Parts: sequence; structure tokens; C-alpha cells
Amino acid sequence: MIKIISKNKEKISMVTDMSESLANAIRRFTLEIPILAIDEVEVYKNDSALYDEVLAHRLGLVPLVADKTIKERDKCNCAGKGCGKCSVNLKIQMKGPATVYSKDLKGGAEAVYEGIPITLLNEDQEVELVATARLGKGIDHSKYSPGLSYYRNLAKVEIDNQCDECKKCIEACPQKILGIEKGKAKIKDVYKCDLCEACVEACKKSNRNAIKVEKAPELMFFIESWGQIKAEEIFTRAIDQLNDTLKELSKSLK
Repeated sequence: MIKIISKNKEKISMVTDMSESLANAIRRFTLEIPILAIDEVEVYKNDSALYDEVLAHRLGLVPLVADKTIKERDKCNCAGKGCGKCSVNLKIQMKGPATVYSKDLKGGAEAVYEGIPITLLNEDQEVELVATARLGKGIDHSKYSPGLSYYRNLAKVEIDNQCDECKKCIEACPQKILGIEKGKAKIKDVYKCDLCEACVEACKKSNRNAIKVEKAPELMFFIESWGQIKAEEIFTRAIDQLNDTLKELSKSLK
């Protein structure tokens, strides 16, 4: 069972009855999705305050999007040497005074977010470089990560007749998801409850035990995309990667 709670291009949240083992496997396999990132930088001129290696590191962490026909290096006919089918070139050539942003990367790929600052150039300072972007996996380097995936237990909140409308639990809830309905406290959005139990502690301090918060057997699963691919696609491609790995394992055992 999977129930979508909210979904947009950048983030998806869902409730599922899958086991924690399966949820963790899917989470880990999001790092097996091939993602484009800058892998090599040739600096011809750099008058900025940043060292060449720091500049290269910052460029490597810029999320990129490009033609989906780009191949992984180990699956390309060039045998990993690098060619137009498995890599794209980008260039920066600027003169100060100016701030160099990710949008200033020109070539075969585009930055997902144009306003990422790279470096600052003062009067007459220049930067000129050529960067090569390739597909890679987040399991090898974080710059290839497609996003953040995580999960937690869904909350089970019970409020009994000991509730006397003191509203202490409502004030204590950091998520502001408790209210009063028909003479007692009621949770308005259980999906936002993060099991902090601040409401339980507030109720106990008022000499009541009206609220009980427990972990439900269902899980809340979240994926936040860095922008290279949609959050929903991260989820489906992670499952595909997991299935492919299981098929390979099954073949090797025969």
C-alpha cells in the first residue's frame, strides 16, 4: 500500500505499509541512479580569492541537467576514455568586477539553479576554465546524489476523556497540529506529527495522562530532489535499480 500525501517536482511524501528493510533498501538505491555532475576542471586563469581546487569543488556540487542520451562511461563505446556520447563540456570566461554564478556555465548542460554563487571577481580579475561533466552515482560521490530520501514511522495519537481543554498540549506542539474539537484536544494532521511527544510531556505536567503517542506500523517516506530529476522519478528509478540488482543476484545463484 502506498498513499501519496503531497507531491510536486521537488518533493514527494507518502504513507506506505512496506517494511523498514525495504524502505531502507529503496533509500540506499537512490544513490545508484546515474546523475550528471562536473567531474573534471581545467583552470586556465583564476585571479579570484579561491584556490583552483576549491573552485573545482564548488563547480562539482552544482546540479546540472542535460540531454538524457548521455551514457555512463563504462557503457560507452569509448571504453571510458571520454567522448561526446558520455561527457559534456562547459566553460566559464568572465572578467570582474562581477559575481560568477552557476548560470555563467555555458555549454552542453545547464545549471538547475541559476543563482548559485561560484566566486567573486574584483576589478580586472579574471577566471577562465573548461569543465567536463559525466554521469556518476551518489554511492561513489555525493555530487552525483539526485536528492535526499528518508523515512520515519507514522504517528498514532490517542486522546482519551481525561482531556479537560487546558490547551497545554496545543501550546507545546512544535508542529502546531493540535486543536480543540467537541470538548477535547484533537490532532488536525497526523502526517505532520514527528513523534516528539512534547504534547505528552505538557499533559503530564498538568497532572493528566490524556494523550498517548505511539509509532504506527506504517511508514512516512519522503524524497526531496536537488532538481536534476523529479522526486517521483527518483522513487521509481530507485525501485528499478533495486529490481535489476535482485535479478543479477538471482542469476548468479543459479
